[in-house]
Amino acid sequence: MNRLSLLKGTLAAACGLVFATGATAQNYPSQSIKLIVPYVAGSPVDVLARVMFQKVSQTIGQMFIIENRPGAGTTIGSKAVAIAPPDGYTLLLAGQSLAYMNIFYPKLDIDPVKSFTPIAKLAGWSHVMIVPPRFPASTVKEFVQYAKTNPGKVSFGFGLGTSPQILGEYFKVMENIDILSVPYRGGENARQDLLAGQIHMNFVPISNVLELAAAGQVKVIAITHRERNKLLPDSPTFVESGYPQLGFGPDAWTALAGPAGMPEAVVKKLNQHVNEALKAPDLLATFDKLGMEPLPGSADDMRIFLDGHIAKWPEILKTAKISGP
Repeated sequence: MNRLSLLKGTLAAACGLVFATGATAQNYPSQSIKLIVPYVAGSPVDVLARVMFQKVSQTIGQMFIIENRPGAGTTIGSKAVAIAPPDGYTLLLAGQSLAYMNIFYPKLDIDPVKSFTPIAKLAGWSHVMIVPPRFPASTVKEFVQYAKTNPGKVSFGFGLGTSPQILGEYFKVMENIDILSVPYRGGENARQDLLAGQIHMNFVPISNVLELAAAGQVKVIAITHRERNKLLPDSPTFVESGYPQLGFGPDAWTALAGPAGMPEAVVKKLNQHVNEALKAPDLLATFDKLGMEPLPGSADDMRIFLDGHIAKWPEILKTAKISGP
């Protein structure tokens, strides 16, 4: 085969690939879509995924099949998506752990930027700091004073490798307080021990504490958002309490991502349907009940958002002296 024939063959193959990709994107989706959720079934994030993508299914014309793959700080589910074909039929419900999983797991062979295609932001939420009802402090200032007066006698429980661990450890370092850290397999186990009086402090997603607070089973000390939450209108923010370093805004979030190399047209179509769902009144009502706020935007917005968190959290983890398990 001469050079001209080889060149023609190469060009024809390239054109065929472009045409095939375009046709795939144009016909997408032609089958159900697997959505891997790297959190336990029944968690607030899992509930969000099921409600959110039931709504997206109605407009995009195919079912989203939720597959829960929790474990190892969300890395198990995340890696399953990173190595999947980039055809848009295996997607990830990503969270803030994507921004720091490589710090917890330095030998992890996936990259939060290079291994994934950003598609759309979904929702954000904040945490509240809680203590048992009889704990001798009702404000952040009183808590810090009590902890400093009683070094090593206050205990802090958290799910290992989670946002509550980061928030609590960061709080300890910033305020130079000696609090015993007690890791658990998950946040629910930590909350159960707090209710039983075995530990004294926990950071909890707002949706997980509403019933407990209403029943007087816990005291809400402060919220990590910059503004008060309408579900807990009497609970101050850390900023109001005089501790702006804990005023993160939404410190937890979810987003839709896929394997690296997804066709742009597929990404655009998914993003369009996600943003359309984020306008639905019934979905917004569910978000309110979960203490979440919608985060609409383009795929480029998500990339910028993720880049910002990748730049932000490593320094916080370094300050909090948190490393991998």
